[in-house]
Amino acid sequence: MELVNQKAESYSEIFTSSLDELPAQIAAETYASHSHSNMLSGHVQGILLEMLSCMIRPHRILEIGTFTGFSALCLAKGLHPGGILHTIEIREEDAFTSQRNFDKANARDFIKLHLGDARQIIPSLQEEWDIVFIDADKVSYIEYYELTLPRLKPGGFIIADNVLFHGQVLEAEVRGKNAVAIHAFNEHVKNDSRVEQVLLTVRDGLMLIRKKDQ
Repeated sequence: MELVNQKAESYSEIFTSSLDELPAQIAAETYASHSHSNMLSGHVQGILLEMLSCMIRPHRILEIGTFTGFSALCLAKGLHPGGILHTIEIREEDAFTSQRNFDKANARDFIKLHLGDARQIIPSLQEEWDIVFIDADKVSYIEYYELTLPRLKPGGFIIADNVLFHGQVLEAEVRGKNAVAIHAFNEHVKNDSRVEQVLLTVRDGLMLIRKKDQ
């Protein structure tokens, strides 16, 4: 199912602020050479992530799923001075590409890349998060959510990508392990009294989840 009207998307890009030079370069290189380039957040979503981060002014960000580093650089734009973004990537080749891109951005002081399984790495990070961005394997979304929510500051945000999963969650009968997992995640968040949330129909769907003040 085609979720994004291409004319509307093109129009939206015209009236969305331009990406900085390096994220734009990363996007172009990813689209040109990566076999899974559709996983990139893209222009409009990238600027949305930038703006959300600039509004929140986070001290600590956790990104689960680095890919080629595009979204990390967008989120890092709003970091409070002295803030740090931790990002986790399980694929060694993508982690190498991301680190190269972070080095181009002179980001070693504020972006920390972790290679490996997020389910093992997250518990080892002794941080309290202002923002968590989940954009990794879909079958583990609920697990990532439950691993990070206890260490999310009251009033902090989890942003979950691909919550419409190519429109497959809209079908009368949801099929396929990823679509089933995403629908289960959406239901899980909906029924969680600890948070409030809004599902945005941007690109493949973003769920913005706010941890209630205690």
